[in-house]
Amino acid sequence: MEMENAYKRKKQPEVIRRALLDQAARITLEQGLSKVTFQAVADAVGVTKGGVMHHFATKNALILEVFNDAMAKFEAEVDAAMAKDPVRYGSFTRAYIDATISLGEKGQKEFDNQATLYVLMLGDSEMRELWAQWANEQLKKHEATDNTETLCMVRLVADGIWLSDFSGINISDKKSLRARLLQMTQRDFDQ
Repeated sequence: MEMENAYKRKKQPEVIRRALLDQAARITLEQGLSKVTFQAVADAVGVTKGGVMHHFATKNALILEVFNDAMAKFEAEVDAAMAKDPVRYGSFTRAYIDATISLGEKGQKEFDNQATLYVLMLGDSEMRELWAQWANEQLKKHEATDNTETLCMVRLVADGIWLSDFSGINISDKKSLRARLLQMTQRDFDQ
């Protein structure tokens, strides 16, 4: 009877795919990229290894999709913050700060997306190139509003704080640093 129900159960490929991506990201963060295998992801989701292979032909395809997924979420967060910003000058940099510096107000899932990007970039030259391509496209796209030396330094400091979050380095007053960086995105500061 139980087997019969399994065959009648409605398949949800997008739900399974989402779970596979989430678990592959979790394994990457908790155990390292080398521990992401079809079998480990299958076990974490409760599907067969063939079930993983149905969605991703190779481990590289799975890892690339994990990266693209985290990147899309990061970009959506930046875009949403920019859409709410009434001041054009420095808007990309402010949104970048909001997306990178966690003060604990975000849920763990958002931090995991950020950390996933870092782990994958640090461990794979192809993904570093994809990140650089995205960053360069963004800088070109926002050249009129965010192309100053000060704003560049602010983004680089935000990256350092982001990396410290991921690395477990304790910054005692991150809130103050974040406020200072945001202040540095104002036009009157940069002149």
